[in-house]
Amino acid sequence: MNPIEQFERERDERIKSFEHNQSLRKAAADFNYESNNNNYAYNFSWMGRPIIQCPQDMIAMQEIIWALKPDLIIETGIAHGGSIIYYASILELIGKGEVLGIDIDIREHNRIKILEHPMSKRINMIQGSSIDLKIIDEVKNYAKDKQTVLVCLDSNHTHDHVLAELNLYHQFVTKGSYLIVFDTLIEDMPQGMYDRPWDKGNNSKTATWEFLNNNHSFIVDTAMDNKLLISNVPQGFLRKV
Repeated sequence: MNPIEQFERERDERIKSFEHNQSLRKAAADFNYESNNNNYAYNFSWMGRPIIQCPQDMIAMQEIIWALKPDLIIETGIAHGGSIIYYASILELIGKGEVLGIDIDIREHNRIKILEHPMSKRINMIQGSSIDLKIIDEVKNYAKDKQTVLVCLDSNHTHDHVLAELNLYHQFVTKGSYLIVFDTLIEDMPQGMYDRPWDKGNNSKTATWEFLNNNHSFIVDTAMDNKLLISNVPQGFLRKV
């Protein structure tokens, strides 16, 4: 049994104790709504940088990274750099691997803070649209010859953009690893909650559904949803089979 299979077996055993607990599920659903309605994820940082993520999702990411021990983690969307620093810090503990962050606009003050950070030695960044084919060519160079690659999509959350990312980046995910689509929770929230181009019916989850209809190399790891309950990534943990 490989490490990711062992991780999944142990996780699935733990889930059995509460997966049918409806009161717990309702409490989690209520929290998901209230936390997103109040920008709860903006309260956290990692090693000094804002991370803007749900803590449960980051603990799940740590579990996946530790089990996979990837040679490369690709993330679209950098913002303040908290996520890529988080991933790099776990790779530093593992003793191998690097993170590649891609963003259409890496603000100079954020770039400086990331480059000054102790974890920057495991981080590379590319500025440009994640769906620009020239950027994809650069990513191919980074991913070349890497045995284990994990991909996280967390940039523009509109349906068309995320679908384009899924169609372009799934090629880099190695068998048994994950393609993780962030902010799929948007679809589960009320219409008009977000003052952004994305909304219910036009978001990461709708793009994921369309992608999975046309690509059978990936499955939704539904056990992650049952485990986390409080998460911004429902149906967004896609495992390559």
